[in-house]
Amino acid sequence: MGIDLKAGGRVRKPGRQTIKTENPYIRLLCKLYSFLARRTDSSFNATILKRLQTSRRNRPTLSLSKLARHMQGKEDKIAVVVGTITDDARLFEVPQLTVCALRFSETARARIVKAGGSCMTFDQLAL
Repeated sequence: MGIDLKAGGRVRKPGRQTIKTENPYIRLLCKLYSFLARRTDSSFNATILKRLQTSRRNRPTLSLSKLARHMQGKEDKIAVVVGTITDDARLFEVPQLTVCALRFSETARARIVKAGGSCMTFDQLAL
């Protein structure tokens, strides 16, 4: 008995398995997180790797106001965003946050640090 290809074809795994970007920083992060996903039991590293491999269109920016809303009551935790954090002038007071992201706009980084928070990169998070 063979495979009935006409009925449903070969079932393929959805999603991108390799990275297509030429950005050396993201390529190194993918190498690091693929190693961590393989060697640790945590599914967190696998999720980060999956998000790093997505296209730029699927890595949208996140404003400071939306980040503050999501982190309300979770100030002791680290917010991890595979994307860019941008400033939002509508937010008057920025809470003290620890944020890890691919990029920060200059004003967003300044406001987070001024509020007593810290901005991390993904290689710092892995350590």
